[in-house]
Amino acid sequence: MILLAVALAFLCMLPVYAQEAKNPSLIIDLQEIQPDEFNLVGRDAPIRDLDSLHAVSWQVTIDNDLIYSNPKGNAVLRIYDHTVQNKYIEVGMGSPPEKKFWAAVQIPEDEGYVVVHSRTERGWHQEAKVIISYTDRAGMTINNGERIVVSNLDIGTFAIDSYSVFGMESSSDPPAINSGTMSIEFLSGDPGQNVLAFFPFFVTAAVGALAGVLYLSKRRA
Repeated sequence: MILLAVALAFLCMLPVYAQEAKNPSLIIDLQEIQPDEFNLVGRDAPIRDLDSLHAVSWQVTIDNDLIYSNPKGNAVLRIYDHTVQNKYIEVGMGSPPEKKFWAAVQIPEDEGYVVVHSRTERGWHQEAKVIISYTDRAGMTINNGERIVVSNLDIGTFAIDSYSVFGMESSSDPPAINSGTMSIEFLSGDPGQNVLAFFPFFVTAAVGALAGVLYLSKRRA
């Protein structure tokens, strides 16, 4: 709790730097995904273009508030690279009560589709947000809302220009999702222009992760 209080106090101080912490490269794109969009198999899922290109340094925050209707149903997000066709990052969240979670990368010019993390039970948590972050120097890191499950993975240069979602394993399956929404925030920019502009988002992510861990620890106690 002390760490959380310190982090929150730091957040309160950030507006002091608001006038100085402007970054002209900072881009925020929020997508609200409706439940019906997940009731497709992967091959039928439309690829949707984003308004802006997210490159250099980016963060994707996933808030899964979907209500699953099929025990085999999933909520899968793929984010696509701008320069290499069919290169993508995939994150999947299975239905309760198992709540399986996996992360994979598809790199056509390398090893193809590779699962880089998989957990069959308690892999994600409805109370917390999944965060995928990337910099061109440090690679990709994924936090499942409880802990970091992929750290500084080298995936080469990756600039997001589009995404797709789906949730059915077979077209003959019943619908995967009944209701609710999934919110996806795409945040990007060049920290070299003004690193202070990124502090609110980094600290918010850290505080959110810490709060999630404290909440889950209290539930287990």
